[in-house]
Amino acid sequence: MKYKTTNELEHFEFRDACIAELRAANGLFTMLLDNVKILPENSCNRDIRKMRTNGLLLRISEAAVETLVEEGYQVYDADGNILRREADRPVETEQYGDVFRELEGCVLYAVEKKHGAYEISIDTEDHTFFLRVIGETDTEEWERFMNLDEAL
Repeated sequence: MKYKTTNELEHFEFRDACIAELRAANGLFTMLLDNVKILPENSCNRDIRKMRTNGLLLRISEAAVETLVEEGYQVYDADGNILRREADRPVETEQYGDVFRELEGCVLYAVEKKHGAYEISIDTEDHTFFLRVIGETDTEEWERFMNLDEAL
C-alpha cells in the first residue's frame, strides 16, 4: 500500500464507511473499508481539506474480540405503539466468522479507541451490532486519496 499510518485512528472519519471484509485470526483483527474520510490532520494528508479513500485496510495487532453484540431494538406500528421488543443478543465466539461475513456490505457508525479497546458500531438494514476489540496498535493502509465528491 502506498500510504500508511500507525495509531492515527482519530485522524479518520469512519461514519458511513462500507465494510468490504472483516477478519479476526491469530491475534490480528482486520477490516477492509470503502468510503473512509481522511481528515486534514492525518500525517499522510498533504491537502488541508477532508479527503476520502476506498480499500483502506485497518489492522489491529495483538487483537482479541472481547464482545460482539446484536443490539436490541423495538418495533412500532404506524400509531407509535410498540409491537415487539428485542433484547441485546451476545454473539457466541464460534459464530463470529459467520456474523463477520453477514456484516460485509454493511455501514459503520463509528470506530473509536476508548480505554484501551476499539469500539465499532455497525449498521445493518434493520438493526445494529456493537463490536469491542482489545488490541495494542492500529495501522491504516490505503492506495490513494480521492475528492469527497468522486463516485464511490
